[in-house]
Amino acid sequence: MKISDNLLPIRSLLDNALDARFDLFGDSHESAFRLFNGFYEGFPDLVVDLYAKTLVIYNYANNPQENPTIQDAFEHLCERLPWLQSAILKTRSAASLEERRGTYLKGTDFSLRIREHGLWYAIDLRLNQDASLYLDTRYLRKWAIENLAKKTVLNAFAYTGSLGVAALGGGASMVLQVDLKRKFLNIAKGSYKYNGFSINDADFIISDFFSAISHYKRTGELFDCVFLDPPIYSKTKKGVIDMVSNSQRVVNKVRPLVRDRGYLVIINNALYLSGADFIAILENMCSGGYLSIEALIPIPADITGYATTRIDGPPVDPAPFNHPTKIVVLRVRRDSE
Repeated sequence: MKISDNLLPIRSLLDNALDARFDLFGDSHESAFRLFNGFYEGFPDLVVDLYAKTLVIYNYANNPQENPTIQDAFEHLCERLPWLQSAILKTRSAASLEERRGTYLKGTDFSLRIREHGLWYAIDLRLNQDASLYLDTRYLRKWAIENLAKKTVLNAFAYTGSLGVAALGGGASMVLQVDLKRKFLNIAKGSYKYNGFSINDADFIISDFFSAISHYKRTGELFDCVFLDPPIYSKTKKGVIDMVSNSQRVVNKVRPLVRDRGYLVIINNALYLSGADFIAILENMCSGGYLSIEALIPIPADITGYATTRIDGPPVDPAPFNHPTKIVVLRVRRDSE
């Protein structure tokens, strides 16, 4: 079939993206990373992720049925990556949940796990509109492996538990995974099994965030590290989370649970919150002497785009962060200086 001229540019964009990511491909094809970020690399209707030998294609078009480029991109990627076993298409504006979670483009042998920094992570690529493992927090998982040996960890908003898995992989002495949905924590248990970690059901807490935090305050339990990866906005009977206009509130909720000199790690995904504004919020929180900024964790280049592939940028400047996903490691003091 002859590809019409108006479809040819996507192939060139994809070729540039694949060439830039050459070093991320391994012979065993066990890793996970973003193959193409159309928002930054020239075609905002299309994002493509790779999970081991399965493609996950995201169609972001407002009128998805009028986007023939998706099929052309899929065919071209299959030509360039002949070892692919399967592919899923997630249509973000589709009316049906089935299409948003993903429909099958190729094969039925979908990847069930990926390997990253020497650890296995269980995945369920059709669990949600996302693919069950956040690729933009890869360097944070590496940080957890390198910094949390013999530490106790609370992973709030755990989702499928990857940050807690990374902490255990680095030798953490205890990790509590807290999430509202059992099906998410069951995937975390799958990661434990793949890595040979002991599974203690009491370490997987199915709970609302506010209820869990209140419980640990009442019992006086302290942790060496608390991970906070909340939704941008959430409102329940227990409380409100607003990471755009009141991120300080959720930080103040958990800070009393962190041991002296412990870590409080925050992930703020608010697209329209600038990096400068978020830093100002953090500096205000640190002004009392109980918190200090330890490190800013960057987002990998396959997510942000490379110098040779990046055409567009985010709608709001994330600097000093390198992406709207803003990750900061804070140090906690129990007594201010």
